[in-house]
Amino acid sequence: MEEFNKFINYKDKKIHFKDLDLSDLVRKYKTPFYLYSEEIILDNLNRYLKASTTSGITSTICFALKSNNNLELLRSMAKKSCGADIVSSGELTRAIEAGIDPKKIVFSGVGKTREDIELGIKYKILSFNVESISELRMINSISKSLNVETDIAFRLNPKVHAITHKHISTGFKTHKFGLLKDDILMAMKDESLWSHCKLIGLSVHIGSQLLSLDATKEAIHELCKLAKQLDHDLKFLDVGGGLGVDYNPLEKVAPSIESYVQSISTITKSYFNDMHILFEPGRSISASAGFLLSKVIRSKTSEECSFLIVDGGMNDFVRPSLYGAYHEIYASIKSDTLIETDIVGPICETADCFGEKRSLPSLKEDDFIVISHTGAYGHTMSSHYNMRSKPIEYIVTIDNDIITA
Repeated sequence: MEEFNKFINYKDKKIHFKDLDLSDLVRKYKTPFYLYSEEIILDNLNRYLKASTTSGITSTICFALKSNNNLELLRSMAKKSCGADIVSSGELTRAIEAGIDPKKIVFSGVGKTREDIELGIKYKILSFNVESISELRMINSISKSLNVETDIAFRLNPKVHAITHKHISTGFKTHKFGLLKDDILMAMKDESLWSHCKLIGLSVHIGSQLLSLDATKEAIHELCKLAKQLDHDLKFLDVGGGLGVDYNPLEKVAPSIESYVQSISTITKSYFNDMHILFEPGRSISASAGFLLSKVIRSKTSEECSFLIVDGGMNDFVRPSLYGAYHEIYASIKSDTLIETDIVGPICETADCFGEKRSLPSLKEDDFIVISHTGAYGHTMSSHYNMRSKPIEYIVTIDNDIITA
């Protein structure tokens, strides 16, 4: 994994992040903890910005806070004119606190409450991505009571099958997300829905960790065809996010940010000469910027089975347990002698395992591991299960300082 190996290296057989000896951090800070790189996250964001310019489109990058809501990282992205894709009042409040322009915030999600909608109207966000007729009716009613006009975008469910884990696929009719084309066309004719709402865009999002662009291209075509059929003055098309990343260095299959943006640009420009495009990337910006460091408690064997028990658990990082997700795991020391072992945590669940049959040096108490690409859906999905504390987040800044957020 280029982004990981570019920064992680071994000096005197001890693991480093650039020139930073990670052993010093493990001695100083309580494990497990997350370590983020401001440099990596801004580099990934800049790749989106540069790719948009190169592709000849005007765009806004609305970072998906569901993937990582660290305040200091969001502040760094806000300074680069990054917007936000949010799905709750909490995320909206965090985006505003980070200094993100409300006019670059889109509010997605099927379960927006009255309080969510009122807060979005208060901050005058760019748009609510509407996912049901009843939601639009509620937004219109609240807007009427507040005597304001509220901008909305319909989220289209394009009925395409995305190749990804079934729990993060969102673009088929059996999924709870979005509206079918016929329902959108019908809603446009219902004047009672539009007394205090204005349609300014269309959006689509078909899932997360997408490793093929085929379904994405199909969905963007459907979005553009609907926009043409509506014959309505739209300010933007929101093409969603979901671009996958390479978690396993031996299985590099994810499209690049540049090829992803170019593919979408080619399609949208074939329909519209000058349409503003919103991107909602999350994982492809934040995943490679994060690492989880966890200290070894002990090791054990059970006949031919070997276990490395660490102080981090599935409550700290749930993706391997929830999705069977693969994450590369690095040992704190380098050795030519390796053993095959399962890396497990202290949680009272058999699923509490970060990796099976991984080849690692023989590690002892107070050695540690580094789990890569945990910057997306790591801390945001952590919990207090087993009444455990959540891990602290630290950031290696551009200036190589360590700060806490």
